[in-house]
Amino acid sequence: MGEMQREKVAVIIGPTAVGKTKLSIDLAKALNGEIISGDSMQIYRTMDIGTAKVTKEEMDGIPHYMVDIKDPED
Repeated sequence: MGEMQREKVAVIIGPTAVGKTKLSIDLAKALNGEIISGDSMQIYRTMDIGTAKVTKEEMDGIPHYMVDIKDPED
């Protein structure tokens, strides 16, 4: 069998308000990457206040996944 190529994945974790969003966007730009959010509250549409959800402006063209994918009633 051929050898599988494994892609590297960067995981950024830390407490609220330490700059994870900016770091992830800067890293994605540098590596031509994309962002998959693991935040338990940012999955919900309309819950922008209190979740520090990334804005469209902050995304700066970087694809983000697992943000605004469910309604809070689900």
